[in-house]
Amino acid sequence: MKIREMYETKKTVISFEVFPPKAHLPIEGVYETIEALKEENPDFISVTYGAGGSSKGRTVEIATRLKQHYGIEALAHLTCISSTKQEVAQVMEQLKANGIENILAMRGDIPQDPDFTFPSPLQYEYAKDLIGQIKAEGGFSIGAACYPEGHPECPSRARDILNLKMKVEAGADFLITQLFFDNEVFYDFMEKLEIAGIDLPVSAGIMPCLNASQILRMKNLCGCEIPPKFMRIIRKYEHNPEALKEAGEAYAIGQIVDLMAWGVRGIHLYTMNRPDTTKRIMRSIGSIRELSR
Repeated sequence: MKIREMYETKKTVISFEVFPPKAHLPIEGVYETIEALKEENPDFISVTYGAGGSSKGRTVEIATRLKQHYGIEALAHLTCISSTKQEVAQVMEQLKANGIENILAMRGDIPQDPDFTFPSPLQYEYAKDLIGQIKAEGGFSIGAACYPEGHPECPSRARDILNLKMKVEAGADFLITQLFFDNEVFYDFMEKLEIAGIDLPVSAGIMPCLNASQILRMKNLCGCEIPPKFMRIIRKYEHNPEALKEAGEAYAIGQIVDLMAWGVRGIHLYTMNRPDTTKRIMRSIGSIRELSR
């Protein structure tokens, strides 16, 4: 099923994200995660790609297993900054051959390996270039990433909205946000999308932060602000790991309840391959989710 059709038939689309293990680690670990997550009946699960396409083979493999073995709709991430058009075409061919109908199209992070060799000349600069290629290929529902607080590399939020509009015009069907900790930032972002004429369903990306170092790492990596009420929680419990974990889960639950009351079109949980946390969150919002089907 194409994900764009899910937004047409459900009040709130619930989805999870998992990531492939590193190449030197066994793949079975992620299947154990999926086995646990399937009990929560997600509408789809996305599978990340890795910097420089480092896990692209495993992304296709895991997406295929999701679809064919678990019966869960898969959203395969696909990045382009370090790829050639031929390589991207080959991945799309593999996805089609395995019945995968949904792609999250992104530029991707710049590989950190100093010896990494980029195509010369670069064949992609932006996600919109990849979206256009996927759209021309046909047969896929296309998701795109968006950033309520602005992409960290973009000089202004206004410019970031214009970049997002170009992704939409290139063929994106739905949007998934980067994580954020302040729902008011998301609501303000949605208002800006409306003003810009961007009328696509948006899933709000929520990451339950379970330890202080993870929270600060996400802040530095994504540029997301930590609101005062969440900072108070971090300071109160930073030396009590179990208490901070519980508080982080509770904060994520509070975000989700508020977002669903507002009428968000989708919730996308960044699971970090930690199914127990995801399961506790989903069970805490169980009755609310039933009202949003």
